[in-house]
Amino acid sequence: MARLIDGKRIAAEVRTEIAAETAAFKDKHGFAPGLTVIIVGEDPASQVYVRNKKRACEEVGFNSRVIEMPESTTEAELLAQIDALVKDDAVHGILVQLPVPKHISEEAVLRAIPPHKDVDAFHAENVGRIMTGNFDYLPCTPAGVMELLRHENVDPAGKECVVVGRSNIVGKPMAMLLLHANGTVTVTHSRTKNLAEVTRRADILVVAIGKPEFITGDMIKEGAVVIDVGMNRKADGKLCGDVDFATAEPKASAITPVPGGVGPMTITMLLRNTLTAAETYAHRTGK
Repeated sequence: MARLIDGKRIAAEVRTEIAAETAAFKDKHGFAPGLTVIIVGEDPASQVYVRNKKRACEEVGFNSRVIEMPESTTEAELLAQIDALVKDDAVHGILVQLPVPKHISEEAVLRAIPPHKDVDAFHAENVGRIMTGNFDYLPCTPAGVMELLRHENVDPAGKECVVVGRSNIVGKPMAMLLLHANGTVTVTHSRTKNLAEVTRRADILVVAIGKPEFITGDMIKEGAVVIDVGMNRKADGKLCGDVDFATAEPKASAITPVPGGVGPMTITMLLRNTLTAAETYAHRTGK
């Protein structure tokens, strides 16, 4: 029987630390870390994410603002809004909720947010710094996974680590962070042959592909640590991950549930990045 990795509990502990650090920061510098989130259009899932981010910011003492822009917003209008926030010293972190409408270039949007305010760590410069290990910010979901492993005393050093999925947001940076932690890392994807043979080698298995219950118990090594990044809604309306929990849980030594595993950590690491951005601003300006 695997132990459950309780992301809600761990996220609450980390947020308590961030709230204390934020209070000390405000006492020292006289202002609060500021995060502004822009949402374009009315995608229901994006609206839920944005509300959760705003609530989390307020809980730890940040200044939080949400700018809602209609679906018809042009790329030029969105870039102008980002530019105004870039020039606003009270805004230390800028986040544009993805996806944006199809007529807007996601690449142009990510490029418009300068690296020092890019608390999602999606700017090409921040991505490159993750490769070298000389980073200020980490993408929130992979950083959250590493925090879960740390709290569970799971050290990737010397272990076989398999990442299922190669997205820019999770899979690729996840592989780099495990590599920086001295894991031996394999990245698998839709073209991988004999996937089950590869996943069965994993001491630490991280799954992020967006396919409901795709990884089953027979694809998992006995005693593996299984991190399920997926969040899918089944026909009956229930949430599930990319791992078939019922068959995986008896094989694993530790496993994240869905919901309540990786999800709470993602927003928590966004808070961490925003506090870091405010500290960097204070140091740079001497305020």
